[in-house]
Amino acid sequence: MMNRYFKALVLILLVVTGCGPARQAATSGSAYKSSYVIGFYNLENLFDTYHDEGKNDYEYLPDGANQWTEAKYAKKLSNMAQVIAAMKEDNGVWHAVLGVSEIENRHVLEDLVAEPAIASAGFQIVHYDGPDRRGVDVGMLYRPEVFKLIATESIPFTFTPSRIDWSQWTQEEMDNFKTRDVLMCRGTIEDEMFAIFVTHLPSRLGGKGADLRPRGAEIIYQRAMELQKEFPGIKIVVMGDMNDNPTDVSMTEFLRGKEFREGLSDEDFFDPFLSMIKAGYASLYYQGGNNIFDIVMVNNALANPAPGSFELMPLVKQTYYGRIFVKPFMTNQSGQYKGTPFRTFSGGSFVGGYSDHYPTYIVIRK
Repeated sequence: MMNRYFKALVLILLVVTGCGPARQAATSGSAYKSSYVIGFYNLENLFDTYHDEGKNDYEYLPDGANQWTEAKYAKKLSNMAQVIAAMKEDNGVWHAVLGVSEIENRHVLEDLVAEPAIASAGFQIVHYDGPDRRGVDVGMLYRPEVFKLIATESIPFTFTPSRIDWSQWTQEEMDNFKTRDVLMCRGTIEDEMFAIFVTHLPSRLGGKGADLRPRGAEIIYQRAMELQKEFPGIKIVVMGDMNDNPTDVSMTEFLRGKEFREGLSDEDFFDPFLSMIKAGYASLYYQGGNNIFDIVMVNNALANPAPGSFELMPLVKQTYYGRIFVKPFMTNQSGQYKGTPFRTFSGGSFVGGYSDHYPTYIVIRK
């Protein structure tokens, strides 16, 4: 009998067969003149080999638990660039915008975009040093000739204003809680206004995380609604490692993620990965189960756009508007973890893989 992970892998591999979606849009002879890739990738602990003051990065030092040497760091950078380059090869274009998480600082992103495999993309960087105790942040890579950056924000995690009951938390616990900020980047693509949110919601570790992820989603939602009022018609993309599935309350209630574009209101988001998880797709495997934590969702202005403006492109079987990018080199081909992402460390040992997450993306066109 097929291993369930292998079955899931076979299903996911169906996503990546054939000509890439952006290339299809550019060569199909249709009326569409422009197509751009917007996506997200959890880089799984992209740390350099130096200590950052105030950060708990000691395991990623040469004398730390992971014996994180320059050679291992170089291998990690090369692997991350290989995946990004493979997506360009598959799609026919570089990402216009690529949100990333689990990065230590701006320096690692500067090293990444300089990698020979992706240097020609000319990616620029948006990054803020955040308060996360382990020292990981989110960031965004973008091509400035496509995405014209106007403004950026680093939005901190706060407990108020919220409709969540925080009575189980003491004031001291709330004051001492530290997690990643949310990154918001506002700019234009072909003169259409976009806001891109990049997030890495709190971990599932610990007994109180079930409230923290809905609160993180609530923070994003509150700011998104403000932007819609300030800039009528703005197109909003929310992406990140949500540490929750599209079916979880943080996504369905606090971000108002909906499965279908039809019937969407301006207070809702369209989540393409809600249908995909129900169909058995996965971007990672957590505690033995198939999950999609790596979500990209869009507001109604992009899901149901005005005529002649950017719209979502169907990517998989002309049915799904999101894509999980999987290649055999990114996946364990044998052993206990066959069919799951080939990660950097396994069982505490450096195995030279890529990430424990697969990247995800959408394609917009007009």
